[in-house]
Amino acid sequence: MQIADFKTDFLIIGGGIAGLRAAIGASRFGRVTILNKGVRGESSSKFAQGGIAAAVNDTPNEINSHCQDTLIAGKGLCKPNAVQVMVSEGPRRIQELLDWGVAFDKVGDQFVLAREGAHSKNRILRARGDATGNEIVKTLHRTISITDNIEIRNGHFTIELLMSQTEGGPPSCCGALVLDESNGELRRFFAKAVVLATGGIGQVFQRTTNPTVATGDGIAMALKAGAVLEDIEFFQFHPTALALPGAPSFLLSEAIRGEGGQLKNAEGKRFMDRYHPDAELAPRDQVSRAILNEIRETGVAHVFLDVRHLDPHFIRERFPMIYATCLHHGLDMVDQQIPVAPSAHYMMGGIKTDLSGRTNVPGLYAVGEVASTGVHGANRLASNSLLEGLVFGARVGDVLESVSPEVSAFSDAAMQIPVSWSAQTAVKWPEAYHRIQNEIKTTMWKNVGIIRSDHSVRRAISDCQLCADVLKNPPLSRLALETGNMLWASAALITSALARRESLGAHFREDFPEGERSAVPEHSALTQKTLSEHFLFESLWTPDTRL
Repeated sequence: MQIADFKTDFLIIGGGIAGLRAAIGASRFGRVTILNKGVRGESSSKFAQGGIAAAVNDTPNEINSHCQDTLIAGKGLCKPNAVQVMVSEGPRRIQELLDWGVAFDKVGDQFVLAREGAHSKNRILRARGDATGNEIVKTLHRTISITDNIEIRNGHFTIELLMSQTEGGPPSCCGALVLDESNGELRRFFAKAVVLATGGIGQVFQRTTNPTVATGDGIAMALKAGAVLEDIEFFQFHPTALALPGAPSFLLSEAIRGEGGQLKNAEGKRFMDRYHPDAELAPRDQVSRAILNEIRETGVAHVFLDVRHLDPHFIRERFPMIYATCLHHGLDMVDQQIPVAPSAHYMMGGIKTDLSGRTNVPGLYAVGEVASTGVHGANRLASNSLLEGLVFGARVGDVLESVSPEVSAFSDAAMQIPVSWSAQTAVKWPEAYHRIQNEIKTTMWKNVGIIRSDHSVRRAISDCQLCADVLKNPPLSRLALETGNMLWASAALITSALARRESLGAHFREDFPEGERSAVPEHSALTQKTLSEHFLFESLWTPDTRL
């Protein structure tokens, strides 16, 4: 099979806010290529509704307050230096967005600042009500369109990272093996630095607010390349996603509760004050478990989010996208309660990085949801994710100035391509891969979801191993390869969830109640070697990408 080779200075895999911001920064030092699978802008960033948290007044008191709220929400697992970097550099990134054209909502000359769960004060900027992420993504794309040295290639699915081995040194990342989705052909992109900005792994769960592209590709690639994963057992479940039969698990922003929305059970009674003194504005993990408990007690598969007591005009103006989506599914939220249930939302751990996005693999960087900077700890503070992507995306862009000025070329090196890839370019039995994906989603939701135990996690190990046995020699197709990545990402989360024998933040083990935990929580670390102690994935073909 012919493989076309391309060279660039900096290869960024993923086009959400973190990857776009890193690209803008890196373009000052060389050519940048952004690879997106699917269509342009298909990322979790564009669906971020609530807003972006920041100490917009940029005063020591405001910065300290935001820092403390983040640390408290993280249940002692946040890295204080990383939190300080994010919060203190946040105002500068907000001003940058303003300079580039983001129009955050204002009344007169003052920003409209919202409040969400676990925030001690209003500090969340929003744009067009509930379309903040989409507005920021569009602005970054506009900025890129007038920036030299950046090209975006859509429909390019990254299969594996390319690794070079120098005598006496560790393997380093020098590019990526890529599938051109338009024609089924392989491409090799060589670069002096590779940045993973692939987002999360929400598609491994049955209910998720994540888009279909969130299949854990970056996590799988990083593991195979020798990267260390950190705290990946901490996955945040958003308490309120639409729970209508036949409708997607559409996110209903926490800002709705910040504006006075109430949670009620099937009996029409408010219940959150029985679980937490902050009621509807309690930390997300506690609200999700409270809702799950109400669902179990009432036997109804959802609770209700009620805004009928609020001004209808305010609701339509404040949440235009949410209002329109509910209306599309036959529900008018100004005079009907919204059925809601928790849904998998955000990966708080990921590929371990330093404060400039470096991983333990030379030449490989990570940023955004796929990375673990330590800012989120065991439970992410609402609306900190967009801020993290901007701040650390800019930091990655800055540090790339110092990498080697030459792009190594390995185009003469041969790659061993599996027979299954040479023989076909499409999935022969797509229904088989859809079935495996559904099995992964089912076991992850049931056994490694909001509430876990040693028994349930071990059941997930068994179920996923059975899936792995079916995935032997996958064909060269995005569907088959994404299925394998979902399995790798699930195995990573499962392995870390089994090892953490305590309840902490979003990781709740019913066999280790929340009161029984270590005095000083420790960060988890996971490698491919650790994962192999529980999973036998030899049947999953991995290309020899060492050049």
